Amino acid sequence: QVQLVETGGGLAQAGGSLSLACEASGPTASRHTLGWFRQAPGNKREFVAAVNWNNVNTKVADSVKGRFTISRDNAKNMVTLQMTSLKPEDTAVYTCAAEFRVGTVVSTNPIAYDTWGQGTQVTVSS
Repeated sequence: QVQLVETGGGLAQAGGSLSLACEASGPTASRHTLGWFRQAPGNKREFVAAVNWNNVNTKVADSVKGRFTISRDNAKNMVTLQMTSLKPEDTAVYTCAAEFRVGTVVSTNPIAYDTWGQGTQVTVSS
């Protein structure tokens, strides 16, 4: 079992930057893929980025590639999403998710993730 605590987010202007952090805790925290999904009002939950348990494989959605960077600190079981060149369409609730998986596969399907954080709002004004 793992618990997720998210920090960061808030309000930014278009072209600006924000960062999100998610700390995983629990006896199996190090054996989880950690990632971020987002959901805007009226939209489905969308994969953003994720990194596997030992930090050797990452996936980033095409919609944010080149603008968002995900990184993982295995010593702290923490994943950070650095968001730059923000656009109004990035506005959403961003939620950290964890999948218990030891391997190189990084899932983009939210069904694969077994633990979710509380979500944090990111709002980008034009």
